[in-house]
Amino acid sequence: MLNLEIDKLTNSIEHAVTGETFETLVVQVEASNLKSLGVRSWVFDWKKEFANQSRQLYKLVATADKSIIHGLLSLSINEDHIFMHLIENSKGNKGANKQYLGVAGNLIAYACKLSFENGFDGIVVFESKTSLITHYQISVGAKILAGNRMFIDTKESSLLVKRYFK
Repeated sequence: MLNLEIDKLTNSIEHAVTGETFETLVVQVEASNLKSLGVRSWVFDWKKEFANQSRQLYKLVATADKSIIHGLLSLSINEDHIFMHLIENSKGNKGANKQYLGVAGNLIAYACKLSFENGFDGIVVFESKTSLITHYQISVGAKILAGNRMFIDTKESSLLVKRYFK
């Protein structure tokens, strides 16, 4: 269930204080990354997610320093859509004193990009906390599928992909 507010849609990630932007890459998490994914730094158990063979894990890094993970995304490729299981900003990118803006938007845009690449017309599905449904409707144009299950359709996915992946 997604429990993350999208702070700002940017064109990459943006330093919260200076406004400087940094180009990013979204790449698959590797076993060598697991040391830095401990429960002290992250809310979710990313090691458990990594072990789940039905899911793919991706990390968001800045091209200038690929050693720092700014956010993580767990998803699965289903028959006709991408399903986002978990998404999380790193500890330094949460709260009032976050260092970078645009992390969550960047990861969601990547899920949309994968949906297009897999022939799913950009369709991305996820479960939202009830309190964030309106937020996702406004921030990324998500629509309610049923209950807390939401989806991002072709039009909104296309807009996100064009914003983050030129």
